[in-house]
Amino acid sequence: MFLSLYIGSSFLFVMLLGFWYYKAQKNELNNTIYYKMQHYADEIGGRIINAEMKHQTLRLPKLKQGYDYTLIPASKHKVFKRLYFDKDGYKTLISPSPQDHLNIQYVIIKTINYNKKIKQLQKEITLITLLFFLAIAFVSWILARLFMRPIHQKVNQIEQFIQDISHELNTPITALEMSSKHALQKKIYDEKILTNISISTKQLYVIYKSLAYLNFNINHNLKRMINLKIIIQDVIKFYEQLCHAKSIEIVTQLQDCNKLMDEDKARLLVSNLLSNAIKYSTPNHHIYIKLNDCVFIIKDEGIGISKDKIKKIFELYERATELAGGFGVGLNIVKKICDEENIKIDVSSKIKEGTTFTLEL
Repeated sequence: MFLSLYIGSSFLFVMLLGFWYYKAQKNELNNTIYYKMQHYADEIGGRIINAEMKHQTLRLPKLKQGYDYTLIPASKHKVFKRLYFDKDGYKTLISPSPQDHLNIQYVIIKTINYNKKIKQLQKEITLITLLFFLAIAFVSWILARLFMRPIHQKVNQIEQFIQDISHELNTPITALEMSSKHALQKKIYDEKILTNISISTKQLYVIYKSLAYLNFNINHNLKRMINLKIIIQDVIKFYEQLCHAKSIEIVTQLQDCNKLMDEDKARLLVSNLLSNAIKYSTPNHHIYIKLNDCVFIIKDEGIGISKDKIKKIFELYERATELAGGFGVGLNIVKKICDEENIKIDVSSKIKEGTTFTLEL
């Protein structure tokens, strides 16, 4: 739509430009032809006058190709001033330059050159205008493709994001529905049903917190001194049931680490890293979490990340692999929080061996 409007407006501009140029060239040509015909008329008139005054034989000039003239004898008709007009495809000039010498009253100069040149001018301007417009349209199309490519990519990313988040929401919602339905049918709320409900609810909560951080413009600058060891322990407890369901064991080595930081951002930071580690870990493996001298390390024994993907994993909507779920915002949130809090983050990974995130707090 934008390209069509731009090309349409460019077409009008080129047409107006061509029209103005045509008018200017036409006026210039008209003046040139007029002064040339006037020169011929004055030259012929001068020769007539000289011939009579000096009693010489009249020698009339030969005009250039495309020009012709006629001598009109004196009569009692009305004397005209110099006239210049178009008639029957000819430019015509009637000049009284002979001044009735040798009984000649007028010189009429006619030329077809004006109309020939006008037609040629029209063809040239039409061709130039068309070529100029085609050049503008082609350049516009190229630039539109270049400028619209990031927008198309962003639209595709958003469409993919909507599909991914729909899938991510569908999993816990379906689990909640089935668990609640099963509980109502059995009329017994056993531990397995409550665990499924708890895990699904937490998954929905994590998705909500991530989206809220990205899109809801919530104030994330309520800083206070917090102990990151306590935050990490709370997050691990939050994911305890999910780890148990996947037969994943978390091994910790934690020391106290006090930092001036927004508590919600700290929880979101640790939560996204741990949920990522759980998501890409296979059953019956370990996740190692270490906090020593305010350096936070989380290492999994999962599928790993290829070298060509490591540089892109912090980009929004980017996922390291299609093998697991997710919608590509977790690590982007991690990077944003690290940038906001001046936390240096490093990642190393090997395929089929696992991934390690190191944060210097």
